[in-house]
Amino acid sequence: MPRQGLSAVFGPLVKKHRLAKKLSQEALAEKADVHPTYIGLLERGQRVPGIDVAERVAKALGMKLSQLAAQAERGA
Repeated sequence: MPRQGLSAVFGPLVKKHRLAKKLSQEALAEKADVHPTYIGLLERGQRVPGIDVAERVAKALGMKLSQLAAQAERGA
């Protein structure tokens, strides 16, 4: 069953911001203290991060989690 709502939008939004910052998945993973494979799964919508991981990913992208979540809400 495909993910819906914020879950479906969050990963592609992370990818959009990662590419805009010219970061590889590996570089983002290192900054967010997660495994590089996790970033790929997240961007493809195959993983949904817990709030702590989502916050680390947002910070690694130079954003607040609230900013990233608000963008995801608008795209959902």
